[in-house]
Amino acid sequence: MAFAAVAGLLGLAIGSFLNVVILRVPRMMERDWQAQCAELQGREPEPGEALSLVSPPSRCPHCQHPIRAWHNLPVLGWLILRGRCADCGAGISPRYPLVELATGVLSAAVAWHFGFGFEALCALAITWCLVALTGIDLDTQLLPDAITLPLLWLGLLASLAHDPSSHWPLPVSTRDAVIGAAAGYLFLRLVFEGFKLVTGKEGMGFGDFKLFAALGAWLGWQMLPLILMLSAVVGALVGISLMVVKKLGRDVPIPFGPYLAGAGWIAMLWGPDIVGGYLGLSGLR
Repeated sequence: MAFAAVAGLLGLAIGSFLNVVILRVPRMMERDWQAQCAELQGREPEPGEALSLVSPPSRCPHCQHPIRAWHNLPVLGWLILRGRCADCGAGISPRYPLVELATGVLSAAVAWHFGFGFEALCALAITWCLVALTGIDLDTQLLPDAITLPLLWLGLLASLAHDPSSHWPLPVSTRDAVIGAAAGYLFLRLVFEGFKLVTGKEGMGFGDFKLFAALGAWLGWQMLPLILMLSAVVGALVGISLMVVKKLGRDVPIPFGPYLAGAGWIAMLWGPDIVGGYLGLSGLR
């Protein structure tokens, strides 16, 4: 209980940092692309303010006034300010406290489920990466290599510390991690190529392949069918709902990363139970 509470409070603070990641990583990627294009064209990149995850300090996007430290308190700062900048009164998006609150709740759930230990630390790292990827994909329809590839490699490296006696193996064995990473990437890549061959359109982005591979590296190839089924079902339901309610056309792209991330998180906590329950009901176990 105490570990879950501490993890929840830590998750709130991490969620505040993830807001910065969600906002700035796409901008940093765009600047990098512009610099590369300028270099290929033989010209100097356009000068601009240095941008990283720590610089410049957080500030109001409307009046550019730096945000005071106590206003940056996770969730509480937004509530104290009543969702408005203390200097210019401009509205502050409720997404910021929602990301912080979601990260805190998910972190507490992970700690409660796994208990204190290496498994919980792995699950927390996965959770924080999935929250960041979800926010970025919803905003930009991008899944940055700067997050997906380290998540993939960490899963493969963590598999070296696999404990075969663990009731809830996280990370999985190196064999399952390597097969999971390869199968996750190749399966979605084949689906992508097949869809493109039949329709002439790209049905998903390359970041989806890498995220699926990363989930396979952490959870093993055995969880990939469950993750794919959960993400496809939820994605289809949300897509149909948006088409009906908001009258979106079929050509409007809908990011798939958030559904993969959500399904992967569910599989991380309850995957073996879900698979075991299904096999038991179907008589295959």
